[in-house]
Amino acid sequence: MFKKFQPSTDVAGQTPVKSSVQRGIRSTILSLWNIDAETLEEIWPKKESIVNVKCRDHLSIYALHGEPLFFQHFDGPYFPTLRLLHKYPFILPHVRIDRGAIRFLLAGAHMMCPGLTSAGGWLPPADAALPTGTPVAFEAEGKEFIVGIGITKLGTEEMKTVNKGVAVESITYVGDDLWAIQKL
Repeated sequence: MFKKFQPSTDVAGQTPVKSSVQRGIRSTILSLWNIDAETLEEIWPKKESIVNVKCRDHLSIYALHGEPLFFQHFDGPYFPTLRLLHKYPFILPHVRIDRGAIRFLLAGAHMMCPGLTSAGGWLPPADAALPTGTPVAFEAEGKEFIVGIGITKLGTEEMKTVNKGVAVESITYVGDDLWAIQKL
């Protein structure tokens, strides 16, 4: 999604978000992410107004004082930026990819089932299984920080049984053009 993103050409405009819309975004984020109200207040104080940066391909990036906090494609779920996820790694559920899949993720590829089910990979246990369409953070075998964000194309239990094909669609990853943007 952010493989060839250039703010100078891809940003169509910036508009402040109305307070009523901000309340709706806050409630959606609280229900979607694994976050409490105090942590959200720390990330995005209620008194602060965010800006909606409208981009090509129906992409919206929400920024606070120019720093991108989260983004949305069409009317889909809100995804935190990787920089925000590095500060608050507990926001999204995690899956781990093995060493062999790291280079493919950093090239923008979607994650295949074997990269998550092999010896270096990890999926949540059956009692904490994730359904299809869940935003997840990619941990990488042997790495300290989150390396990407994606959305599941299969449930985690289905990934374990099928063990082939695309398991998680990559949305953003370390080194893409959204990662390079520190201020908008």
